Amino acid sequence: MQNPNILVVDDERNILRVVATTLKTEQYDVATAQSAEEAAEKFSQGGFDLVITDLKLPGMSGLDLLEQVRAERPDVPVLMITAFGTIETAVDAMKRGAFNYLTKPVNPDELLTVVREALEKYALKRENRSLRTELKQTYAFGNIIGKCAAMNDVFDTVRMVSRTQSSILLIGESGTGKELIARAIHYGSERAERPFITIDCATIPSELMESELFGHEKGAFTGAQERKTGLLEQANLGTVFLDEIGELDLQLQKKLLRFLQEREILRVGGGSRIKLNVRIVAATNKDLEQEVREKRFREDLYYRLNVVTIKLPPLRERKDDIPLLAGHFLEKVNRIEGKLITGFEEGAMEAMLAYDWPGNVRELENAVERAAILCPGLTIGVKQLPTKIAALTRGEREPFDEMNLLDTEKRLIIRALTNTSWNQSRAAEVLGITRKQLRTKMKNFGLLPQ
Repeated sequence: MQNPNILVVDDERNILRVVATTLKTEQYDVATAQSAEEAAEKFSQGGFDLVITDLKLPGMSGLDLLEQVRAERPDVPVLMITAFGTIETAVDAMKRGAFNYLTKPVNPDELLTVVREALEKYALKRENRSLRTELKQTYAFGNIIGKCAAMNDVFDTVRMVSRTQSSILLIGESGTGKELIARAIHYGSERAERPFITIDCATIPSELMESELFGHEKGAFTGAQERKTGLLEQANLGTVFLDEIGELDLQLQKKLLRFLQEREILRVGGGSRIKLNVRIVAATNKDLEQEVREKRFREDLYYRLNVVTIKLPPLRERKDDIPLLAGHFLEKVNRIEGKLITGFEEGAMEAMLAYDWPGNVRELENAVERAAILCPGLTIGVKQLPTKIAALTRGEREPFDEMNLLDTEKRLIIRALTNTSWNQSRAAEVLGITRKQLRTKMKNFGLLPQ
């Protein structure tokens, strides 16, 4: 790991030498300058993690240098060195963004303590910035895998709604990637730098949910020994993802509706309302219209949440995406586990394409991870797949009958589609049939999106 690089600025050679020598004892890389002008030129060349500068310098002052450093790289900390009589000026420098100040004569132990604090803060800022970048890349639109028509429709809708403030309702079976889409909406919006908070309505007990959502005041109930800020308040200016919204009880539905209407909350036991600016993205695997008809979900809340609905197709309706998703998950396992697996054997991919994936994308990811961990070579075979998936390739071992003829035809079609990257026209040519005939057979075998 590279040593921190520090720029020290002082017009007194003796102080410059003492400070630089002290820093070098801690293995810091040190550059020096005897004027702010010289320091500004060196800093502009880049590479410094910290600047230590005298406050009073000939020509440009230390304050002038501070302003230039903050203009070029506001995250780099600046320490001021000052004589006792100008401490008030040093305090003013801190108000302008300096990290701290040291008085002359500089105490070596104090110097090293403050330098360590400044560098730790700088490292934390870089880590946070890197994390935000990684989050944006992880949930960037291009990293949600899918090329089928249904997923392209989802992507088009996400692009449009990300720029709005509207509430969004995501519907789809468990494992279809609803939270990933919710994050894509958040990180594609102007709220991207603000909090994204997930609330699982199915796992938090009803008696605790109100406090989790809205917070509570000290003494609001037995055990409330201090004030608690609710998750909605924590997410102010950001996005709240309410997963499994259909599990919320009717009383809390009413309170959530009030929040959506008035954009304000009342902590449990509180007396004053708090205005919030929070975007709501909700998700469910239930039929909320049916829940409304059966009086288990409020109709008015349903329409408040259902400004824009995005339906995520199950994996069995997007078979074209299975090779893409499997390859993506395999690459992820290779990276994490240090594997060098290059891909899937033909029989393994045929089995994955023939399987219905009731657990959807989440089940596929688990199956690929399991297969990769068990794989002894460079390609994943049928033996590494879960038994219920691997069994789909074993029809050829059973007694010959009419069902085996159908199984054989299905496997041949899947093989042709796999070898042509699911290009239906090319697959039809390989099989010696028309594209229309191929699509009819694919429909009969459940290989076309519904």
